[in-house]
Amino acid sequence: MTLLKDDSGREDADGGGVTPGAEDAYVPSERRLDRERHKRARARRATAIAAVSTLVTAVVLYVVVVNAPGWPRTKETFFDAHYAREALPKVLEGLWLNVRLLLICGVLVLVLGMLIAIARTLPGPVFFPLRALAAAYTDFFRGLPLIINLMIVIFGVPALRLQGVTVDPVLLGGTALTLTYSAYVAEVFRAGIESVHPSQRAAARSLGLTNRQALRYVVLPQAVRRQVPPLLNDLVSLQKDTGLVSIGGAIDAVRAADIVAQRSMNYTSYIVAGLVFVALTIPMTRFTDWVTARMDRQRAQGGAV
Repeated sequence: MTLLKDDSGREDADGGGVTPGAEDAYVPSERRLDRERHKRARARRATAIAAVSTLVTAVVLYVVVVNAPGWPRTKETFFDAHYAREALPKVLEGLWLNVRLLLICGVLVLVLGMLIAIARTLPGPVFFPLRALAAAYTDFFRGLPLIINLMIVIFGVPALRLQGVTVDPVLLGGTALTLTYSAYVAEVFRAGIESVHPSQRAAARSLGLTNRQALRYVVLPQAVRRQVPPLLNDLVSLQKDTGLVSIGGAIDAVRAADIVAQRSMNYTSYIVAGLVFVALTIPMTRFTDWVTARMDRQRAQGGAV
């Protein structure tokens, strides 16, 4: 059978010629065009309603706050531009300590939390003592308020006068944060590990992998991928709670704001510190939302297990 070529270089069987309309662009139907126009109109209408509603709410709140009897005094005490300019450099300088605590404690929390989660999911009666210790750890530190944990570690450890043990409030505060958040993260990892169907581990074992290899190469990758959004939420919470190390005297953003407030008898520095933490937290929160939405779309399309 001879192949013929048309002007575009495409080959076709002799006698058949080129299929008419093969190169024509897709033309959507009028019904589909109407449906898309309707969707765009609804989106524009929803956006306009949301904008008007937000504007009205903002105006109402502004009028209520500004017309409150104590607003002049509140404005002078909490929203003084002079004290805000004075506090901002000192708060930013102290914020560097919070960022370092977040980075170091975040890594330690992920590693320790993963080890505790693995210990809680080890099969067999021989590992019962390890499972019991891991469960006791998570139950204790999840039930103990973080502020009490910080006070016990920051003030209690130096009182023991142990040889070679640091009394630095930054290191002790970071230790307390790591102990508490490792318990929360361990439960997140454990939930991810137990969400992987047992057939995955059985299939890995049938291929000749050991229990440890099945856990490392089959179970953990799926578990971690499923738990990324809650893990990011825990890191966001950790970022905010790094400000609690100031109770031990560490000069972070919160403590720097407190020093300015005590010296000036004006609380604008607290507002500055709060806004700085919000500005640092919002990108992490939006990134968490984006990761969550992306993983939901992938699961809906069958792109991720």
